[in-house]
Amino acid sequence: MKQGLHQLLAVTIAVMFVAGTVAGQEERGSCAEAKKMVEEAIEHMNEVGTAKAFDDFSTQGGKWHNKDIYVFCYKMDGTNVCHGANRILIGKNLIDLKTADGQFLIRNLIDIGQSKGSGWIDYQWPHPQTKKTEAKRSYVIKIPGYDGIVGAGCYWSK
Repeated sequence: MKQGLHQLLAVTIAVMFVAGTVAGQEERGSCAEAKKMVEEAIEHMNEVGTAKAFDDFSTQGGKWHNKDIYVFCYKMDGTNVCHGANRILIGKNLIDLKTADGQFLIRNLIDIGQSKGSGWIDYQWPHPQTKKTEAKRSYVIKIPGYDGIVGAGCYWSK
């Protein structure tokens, strides 16, 4: 009886672990989803204008938040104009913000927008759900008719 109870407990814990692992994976967005969100953000700005779109992107929940993916926007001088994970950043100039691996993140994002028009960047960043520093890849596009960029990122395994 005691051995059977221990086996049942072991099986229950194993099932809970697997279910928790699967649920955790469901909360992660893919890099394809991040890129699609940025492309849709450009379309949304074209439809409603940048001011309305920036407000929409910065509002928690809804279309502009998918799993752990959110939209962010910066002017070319490094000023944040929208942030889907942290509204406190809006209006702050973050040009000198460094990543956990020492990169000037905003400068590099802006450089991609200015030099290529769009592209990817890899860096280390705290995950919004786990709070652990993880590998992140973000896609950015220069906003047509606006002096800034829009982006979104995904957490990934190297």
